[in-house]
Amino acid sequence: MAEIDNSLIAEYLEVYADTQGILPDQITEFGEQYRTQGYLTRQQLYEIAYESSTRSAYHVESNPEPRCEEVTANVRRVEGDFSKIQLLAGLSGFKAPTASCVLTALDPQQHAIVDTRVWATLERFGFLEGRKESFDAADYVRMIEPIREIAAASEYSPEAVGYALFAYDVEHREGTLH
Repeated sequence: MAEIDNSLIAEYLEVYADTQGILPDQITEFGEQYRTQGYLTRQQLYEIAYESSTRSAYHVESNPEPRCEEVTANVRRVEGDFSKIQLLAGLSGFKAPTASCVLTALDPQQHAIVDTRVWATLERFGFLEGRKESFDAADYVRMIEPIREIAAASEYSPEAVGYALFAYDVEHREGTLH
């Protein structure tokens, strides 16, 4: 199997545009809002969650507004990927994949949006072992480390690598997603 290099990333970034994945421009916009405000509102979190997981986004509305702002402000001050994801996962409607959207919006040079498809591609290329269908903070850490390695060896950010890995799975998966 080919290694994950600049040409593979470039090819699958083009494929990504034809997938049902989150639009990178939307993540960029959320990130600009997040950095400007210093936090995200419940409505902004709902919009991110809706893009990530339409079916479970309604859970976000059960979070008190002050808690949304407090948690997202605190995420900016906390060190460590595990801690950041775990903090966000304390909000209703935010498991690791949706929380990864928030981190990627905040810092696309350090984070990537992850899910079953990204895991599957990393597994196909030998970075991870075993099939996964649900993720926690520890799984995010397991995924982001090789994504950062791939990004460091390429001309792409972790965010872009994540999109390419997602698209690779869309094109190569046989059978159903779950």
